[in-house]
This record gives sequence, structure tokens and C-alpha cells, in this order.
Amino acid sequence: MEPQKSTPRDFFMYLLSALALYVSAVAAITLLFQYINASFTDPANPNYGLSDTVRWFTALLVIIFPVYLWTARTLAKERDREPGRSELKVRKWLLYLTLFLAAGLIIGDLVAVVYNFLNGELSVRFYLKVLAILFVAGAIFGYYLYDLKRAPGEAHERRAKWLILGALAVMAAIVIAGFWVAGSPFKQRQVRLDQQRISDLQAITYQVEQYWAAKRVLPASLESLSALGGGLQLKDRETGEPYIYRTVGELEYELCADFSLSSAAAERYEYAPERFPDSAESWAHEAGRDCFTRTIDPDILGQRFPKSMLLP
Repeated sequence: MEPQKSTPRDFFMYLLSALALYVSAVAAITLLFQYINASFTDPANPNYGLSDTVRWFTALLVIIFPVYLWTARTLAKERDREPGRSELKVRKWLLYLTLFLAAGLIIGDLVAVVYNFLNGELSVRFYLKVLAILFVAGAIFGYYLYDLKRAPGEAHERRAKWLILGALAVMAAIVIAGFWVAGSPFKQRQVRLDQQRISDLQAITYQVEQYWAAKRVLPASLESLSALGGGLQLKDRETGEPYIYRTVGELEYELCADFSLSSAAAERYEYAPERFPDSAESWAHEAGRDCFTRTIDPDILGQRFPKSMLLP
């Protein structure tokens, strides 16, 4: 079997396959870690940012892993047709480099897990993360050791199909789990719209308080604020329905909006209205029409709005 010379195409295909494998391995391990964090919560390690991490790495896996399967399958078929391609220098270098970098990734992840263990993460999460790394590592090393040892064309076709189906099933399960942890695109849209509604109501609240500080009376309607400018959003961006404002006393008023989800349900997707930095008042809400009662405090507003900030 005479070895062949590498071509630019060979270099491109093997490099693309190796990079796709690295990214897929990182994405799979990261997602498995995030699922473990979500399933076994730890009060000492809040999961803020978990949903965004899951969405990013799910997107990577959905795009990159099929690229890896396609390149690996194409290169395997070419080696079966032309046995001499098994001895391509670019294949040998990148194959061993892949094993080396994969080992480095696995060792690095194990170091991170041990660090968390020493940092006080004495929980089921620790052991599950170790198993997640071993699972991904075993799959990578098992496949490449098999690929190194097998002769070109040696009963590969049927086994390759089962390997591809198995890999697709595992990755599909990881991606589906991502929708459960981070929420479906439809659910995420509802969360973002509710966030925007709260943001709009907060802006209206600020303008109402500034109006009272300047005139010592609550505005009669939202149109009174709109006439002063400032680019206030007075209507729901999704439905086009106006937000509801009404006075319930000389120093008290209500703001109402229609929400897609309750704040308790949305917290699963890391949206917590009560943590909005606008004020100490809660913006927690139920699904559907909900209202917020706000009371003017003359002492606080006098400090918040110096004369230079008052409306004309």
C-alpha cells in the first residue's frame, strides 16, 4: 500500500473535522455540566447565567456536530476506497493531535471539577460531572482508537452507521434537554416581552415621580407625561394596548399591564422582576392583567430630584 501525498483539500477536511470535534466535545461537556447544575441546585453556587450558557452551547452543538459527522464520514469513505489515504501525514498528525488535545481538555475539566470539590462542592453534582467527562472522553478515545486499529474497508460500513446513529441520538438528547432547561424559543419570547413591559412601567414610574416633584400633583393621565417628551413607551409593544394608569389618592397611583408569564414562572429562565435596580419596590407579577400600586414619598423624591432635574 503506497502512501499518498496530502493535498490542500486533505488538510482542509482533516482540520475542519478536528476543529468540529473539539468544539462539539466542549459544547457537550458544558451542557452536561449545566444540566447537572440545574437538576442539583447548590445554595453556595447560584445558577445565574445558566440559561444563556445553555442556549449558546446548544446552538454550537446543533451546527458544529453535524459538520463533524459529515467530515468524519466523508474521510472514512475515502480511506475505504483508497487505502493509501490512511497513511496521509496530515491525517496522522491531526489524529494524534486530536487525541492529545482531547486528553488536555479532559484533564483540564477534571482539574476544574477537583477545584470545585476542594472549594466546598461536596455533592452529587461533583460525581455526575466526573461521569460526564468520562462519558465524552470514552466516546472520543474509543472511536479514534478503533479508527486507528481498523484496516481500511474492514467491516466498517455497518458499524459506522450504528456509531453515527448512536452519536446522533446522544446529541439529540442533549439538545432536547437544553430546551427543557433554557426554555423553548416561544417561552423565551414571552420572557423577553415581560421584561420589556416591566422596563416600560419603570420608565413611566420615574417620569410620574419627576412630574410630582416638579408640580406637587400626580399627572392626570399618561398623555400628560407624553406631552412632556422623553420618548416614553405608553403601549404594550406586542399587543399595542396602552398601559393602564390611574390615581387612587393624592399620593398614590396604579400602573397595570398584561403579562405572558408570572414572575415566579419566569424566574426559571433567570428573569426576576423583583431584582430590577430601579427601586426597592417589587415588580413581581402574575400572568395576565396585574397592577402595581406606587406611593409618592415627598422626602425621598426631594432627595432624588434636585431642582436642576425637575420638569419645566
